[in-house]
Amino acid sequence: MQDITVISMIFTTIFALACLFLILSPLFKWDAYLHISSTGQDIGASKEALLTTLNEIEFEYKMDKISHADYKVLKKQYETEVAGIMKEEEQLKDTNIDKDLMDEVEKEIEAQMKTYKNKKGEGK
Repeated sequence: MQDITVISMIFTTIFALACLFLILSPLFKWDAYLHISSTGQDIGASKEALLTTLNEIEFEYKMDKISHADYKVLKKQYETEVAGIMKEEEQLKDTNIDKDLMDEVEKEIEAQMKTYKNKKGEGK
């Protein structure tokens, strides 16, 4: 009988802590502690959402729904976030490009350009 109460107390405590965690977790910014790399689709969706928000802010400002000071602050904040996402996109592009393949493509382009110049010179 005493074992059942100890076990039930342990499970009740675990359950209460789990509930407390789920209730309080939205109040904390976990991304400050954990940096999870985003995939290209996530970055694209975030960028699109931010650009849409920028358009909405500008529309609301033109309709005199928000003050000029609020507009400037919000616009700067969202533009900074969009710039950060664009930098992430650029870094992803740089890491996804195969350098050897790019060198090979550049050599082929140079060879084609030389061939074209030679043919153009013969035509004169």
